[in-house]
Amino acid sequence: MSYPPGPGYGDAYAQPRSEDRTWALVSHIGSLVSAWFALGILCPLLVMLLKSDVPFVRRHAVESLNFQLTLLILIAIATVVTIVTLGIGLIVVVPVGIVVAILALVFIIQGTAHASRGEDYRYPLNIRLVR
Repeated sequence: MSYPPGPGYGDAYAQPRSEDRTWALVSHIGSLVSAWFALGILCPLLVMLLKSDVPFVRRHAVESLNFQLTLLILIAIATVVTIVTLGIGLIVVVPVGIVVAILALVFIIQGTAHASRGEDYRYPLNIRLVR
């Protein structure tokens, strides 16, 4: 049995429009594109700031932004480990980094697919800093 959303939710759970699905999709896949030029956090941050009035788009942008911030934190930790161990940590950091990069790509593609279908998506193992 399905219940309507409670007070204050408005149409947050209604089927998103095509334009909203596109913006949500851009917040995920755009992080890959922006990672080539600067930081992966730029695209989801811009989408979140530009389309914060649409609940569906905001949920996807925030989730994508948090995932990119999580990846940035992991990169910082890997860099510190490598420096502190005078490069010996690379024996662990490189294989783990490859696995994390592959998983990140899979998760980003899954988020993009869910957004294009109008569904919500939560990245696994995500540190949720932005709400």
